[in-house]
Amino acid sequence: MTTYRTTALLAAATLTALVAASPAAYAEGIARPAGLDGSGECTFPMKKQIEGIPWPLQRVLLDELWQDTKGKGVRVAVIDTGVDDVNPQLREAVDAKAGKDYLKPDPKNPSFGDEKRGKTDGTVDEVGHGTKVAGIIAAHPRKGTGFVGLAPEAKIIPIRQNDEKNSGKSDTMAQAITYAVDKAGADVINISQDTTQPLSPDSPMAKAVAHAIEKNVVVVASAGNDGMDGALKKTYPAAFPGVLAVASSDRNNERAAFSQSGPMVGVAAPGVDVVSTVPGGGQCVDNGTSFSAPYVAGVAALLRAKYPKWSVAQIVTRIEQTAVRSINGRDNHVGWGVIDPVRALADQPGTPASTPVPDPGPPKPPAPEPAALALSETPQERSERLATYALGIGGVLVAVVVGTATVIRDSRRGREAR
Repeated sequence: MTTYRTTALLAAATLTALVAASPAAYAEGIARPAGLDGSGECTFPMKKQIEGIPWPLQRVLLDELWQDTKGKGVRVAVIDTGVDDVNPQLREAVDAKAGKDYLKPDPKNPSFGDEKRGKTDGTVDEVGHGTKVAGIIAAHPRKGTGFVGLAPEAKIIPIRQNDEKNSGKSDTMAQAITYAVDKAGADVINISQDTTQPLSPDSPMAKAVAHAIEKNVVVVASAGNDGMDGALKKTYPAAFPGVLAVASSDRNNERAAFSQSGPMVGVAAPGVDVVSTVPGGGQCVDNGTSFSAPYVAGVAALLRAKYPKWSVAQIVTRIEQTAVRSINGRDNHVGWGVIDPVRALADQPGTPASTPVPDPGPPKPPAPEPAALALSETPQERSERLATYALGIGGVLVAVVVGTATVIRDSRRGREAR
């Protein structure tokens, strides 16, 4: 059985792939962003909210992004460690009735209060990972914080399939995807988990993903956090055909050092010092492709709301085609570039194709006019040219003779006058 990992970062020193447990810990000497306690741990519930606007949202003109839709009517399944619906920013965003738990909640876990013990609707999040993912997609605005989800009117379907023990397996992941599509009415699925174990097209996971895409459900998955060695790898489900695989970018729109590179990468999105909601209340800061994927899933939800008749391929292509590119085309590090939410939602003529195309580049200067080539002259042209020369020479000789005669005449008149 394949074990799945939620793709957040466990330690900054080694940047190992997450064991779905604590969020990013910071090595000695590295500044701890607001939202971490004194030990560098992201704890919850957090008593204080983060007041400022997180840097990924500072790059987005939200009024322009939301001029047509905020994602109303779109349902996004978050297949993760559960999604807490107590956090005030998620209370109205989570559809608990549609949720499902593929793991057994720990009745002894006191982290969320007595009301959370024993629940099986996917709203138990003992790790906090899935709650952060959901917040990036659909957190509602709240006084006192600049953080908000990219599609705040979308509905989150909470599906708990993994935990801090990495209990998630390929069979439960496949079941969760199928449930989200056939039972919960998902329009978009976010999977912030990965495995490097190759999975064949005949595996239950591959079949579940193919079924989702056939049902016109957009599947967004994180690329993984094992990129420190620079090696290209395929991760799953990100590498399955039709899935939009997301790498992490930093504040400079470059690949984050931990982000896994590979041929499956479609786009990159902010994955460094990312703010989001945590169970119980407040927000926290974390790192990883786990939090890049929901940034893209939020944009996919907005596109699904604005263009309900578009196919999965058209939505994926629009996101890839409008990304900020570092090269003319795609590469294995950031795919087609860093996602630009406003540009993706901007009105453009026609509908996108099924696959993105490289930029044509700057317009080429017009080609120079071809030079006219003269053929060798004909015998008639040669005779005419020689005749012209003869007339010219004759005219010169006449002028010389006349001039000489005039000089001689004037000379003689001068002697006679003396």
